[in-house]
Amino acid sequence: MVNVLFVCMGNICRSPTAEGYFRYIIKEAGLTEQIKTDSAGTHAYHIGSPPDDRAQAAASKRGIDLSSLRGRKVENRDFDSFDYVLAMDSSNHSDLEYVAGGGGADNLFMFLEFAENYSEDEVPDPYYGGDQGFEHVLDLIEDASKGLLKDIREKHGI
Repeated sequence: MVNVLFVCMGNICRSPTAEGYFRYIIKEAGLTEQIKTDSAGTHAYHIGSPPDDRAQAAASKRGIDLSSLRGRKVENRDFDSFDYVLAMDSSNHSDLEYVAGGGGADNLFMFLEFAENYSEDEVPDPYYGGDQGFEHVLDLIEDASKGLLKDIREKHGI
């Protein structure tokens, strides 16, 4: 079993979108028994809240349902439970290093390290922008998710 955690700041836009899309592609690949996903935020702003309505609408246009996901805050034990802890941006990456115990964890990555068609380093936070920001976030997430799945297949033989 490979466990994947997507992390942004509040766990209502980027990380649940990434979790929802990644669940979609692992289901399409027939790997739901081999790969498990979750998402979390580095801050406790939206614990128990569903994803932002705009994130849900953008994902729904692409056939992805985020409605069952709920926000939670990342915890130190997540570094023991997940093979991949994926930060959406450098600020969250720094926060995650702190949560991991002040140093780098070998399972902590920037999510866009896995992107193959985009050269951006960070998934931008679309929260204060318009609908187009959510579409761009989905484009980045789709690309990085495909690269992540490829990495998991190669490294874990599934």
